[in-house]
Amino acid sequence: MSELAAAKRVVVKVGSALLVGPDGAAHGAWLADFAADVARLRARGQQVLVVSSGAVALGRRRLGLGKRALSLPEKQASAAAGQSALMRAWEEALAPLGFTCAQVLLTRDDTEVRRRWLNARATVETLLGLGVIPVINENDTVVTEEIRVGDNDRLSARVAQLVGAEALVLLSDVEGLYTADPRRDPSATLIPRVTHLTPEIEAMAGGANAQAGVGTGGMATKLEAARIASQAGCATIITLGTRLSPLNAIEGGANATVIEAETNPRAAYKAWIAGSLAPAGALTVDAGAAAAVRRGKSLLPAGVRSVEGRFDKGDAVVIRDEAGREIARGLVRYPAEHAARLCGLKSDAIEAALGYSSGPLVHADDLSVAAHAGTPGVAAAAPGA
Repeated sequence: MSELAAAKRVVVKVGSALLVGPDGAAHGAWLADFAADVARLRARGQQVLVVSSGAVALGRRRLGLGKRALSLPEKQASAAAGQSALMRAWEEALAPLGFTCAQVLLTRDDTEVRRRWLNARATVETLLGLGVIPVINENDTVVTEEIRVGDNDRLSARVAQLVGAEALVLLSDVEGLYTADPRRDPSATLIPRVTHLTPEIEAMAGGANAQAGVGTGGMATKLEAARIASQAGCATIITLGTRLSPLNAIEGGANATVIEAETNPRAAYKAWIAGSLAPAGALTVDAGAAAAVRRGKSLLPAGVRSVEGRFDKGDAVVIRDEAGREIARGLVRYPAEHAARLCGLKSDAIEAALGYSSGPLVHADDLSVAAHAGTPGVAAAAPGA
């Protein structure tokens, strides 16, 4: 399958029903087989991130809570008891193949609050740069119903958005999206490819798979995840996870549903910065910095002449030239009071001035150059507009 083979970054969501066996223990044989799948992708230069359920299922076994419904405090206690077991299972699967994995626990705020989003992205990017396989889960030990992502299907889509992945694989208990629930309607047919998620397509999704006994997702949540991923420039592949080497099976032509991306990750991210965030302030830059920004280069403090507004790290700001024209918008890496202290300083003086350094004021990756950049007579939008 071209979407999986061509992706530089792949996020794979593994549900509890796959990872945890009928006895409540980690399914070691399945994990070892999946680890070999990951090794094949890594060998051809692809980066892989795993969003893994299973902490609550493993923890409830440790705590002797059986299979009854759990209260929220019991779920949190089970997650706390099960996280170490979950990571040990991943380590035992990946280490024999020479891979190091690292646990990353996220809450909804880590994927929605810009300052925390930047911090989470920086951590995951560093892990990937070091060749580590991030194993990501929602931080169920502290999260409440009001601030939950809700399920790991949606979390995996947010992770794909966070890292700019090109492919999201949702390993399911069915082979993909059918015209109806195949467990109830034997005449249901598989939909191999979806170019656009319409209400009619979404209506085909059934509820959660109660037969699985563990997990909270279903086809409806997978399509919600696919919509998030598609808008972020990431294709979604839904396929059966119980088969041997599920990733290899996808590329071999096994049944699956591909939900195409609406754009590419870089364009989606730049469009989000440009059009979806109200700017909290503005930076006025000199001619040299303006020229660099127009070329898509990072904004360094040496070229900044003035700072306006009250903004925090991760907020969107307008970047203006000295004539007042908006040339770009970006996510700033320093709060306003610190940005003001950096005006005119060279990059190697940042740490001496502040006691820390977060790099340029606005990194090129977090910069969206205005389509009219440099066009005379086009004024900047006011901060907060």
